[in-house]
Amino acid sequence: MGLAALTIDLTAPGPLLLALLFLLGGLAGFISAIAGAGGLLVLPTLLTLGLDPIAALATNKLQNVFGTASSMVNYFRKGKIELRGMGSAIGCALAGSALGTFAVQRIDSAWLAWLIPLLLIAITLYFLFSPRVGEQDARPRLSHRGFALSAALGIGFYGGFFGPGIGSLFAAAFVALRGYNLVRATAHTKVLVFTTNIASLLLFISAGQVLWSIGLTMAAGQVIGARMGSNLVIRKGAGLVKPLIIVATLALAARLLWQQF
Repeated sequence: MGLAALTIDLTAPGPLLLALLFLLGGLAGFISAIAGAGGLLVLPTLLTLGLDPIAALATNKLQNVFGTASSMVNYFRKGKIELRGMGSAIGCALAGSALGTFAVQRIDSAWLAWLIPLLLIAITLYFLFSPRVGEQDARPRLSHRGFALSAALGIGFYGGFFGPGIGSLFAAAFVALRGYNLVRATAHTKVLVFTTNIASLLLFISAGQVLWSIGLTMAAGQVIGARMGSNLVIRKGAGLVKPLIIVATLALAARLLWQQF
């Protein structure tokens, strides 16, 4: 019997399914805290369970908000996040995410299936070969405002419109444009990812597109996994983050390209 033939009541999932979703949320939270690609696991699973694409995106936002908040708070308590100067980036990411969420409910997103894998491959090559990616800060190429109006706004729109790989996109932008070392970039990425997720989640909730039982079960796992992942980043530094971002980003690009053939 194929997956399509399975009958699962998604409005009242059983205890076994909820337990598996809790574990999946924990694993996704752990990966996202380090490499920002937990959506690589979550979205395909939700679609396989029978959620339509918009409901899958909405429910993914719900569970991801909790995991991102968990790792963000942990990074902040450990002194890895400096909020001064981030106001404009937060505002632009919020606006971009709202616009992206509004757009995804109204237009065809098929063109993203080709564009995003190419962008992710470019990010992988950047992390592999750029001397700016490491343990030390470098000279910023853009001011806080310039970063906000370009990277935060654009990636925020992508986060609201689609989402998977947004952590890798923000991390690459912080390294390339603001000169952050990789651990600092990973920590500050969580602030903007949290912002984009909150904005799009509120719009999805207002449209009644979130499955709460599934989303909250995964959220509980996300909180635990994200705390564990962020602690590991703080202990191991760029030596852990860089290879995991490369592997996760390539895996996401490969999956998106594979779906087109």
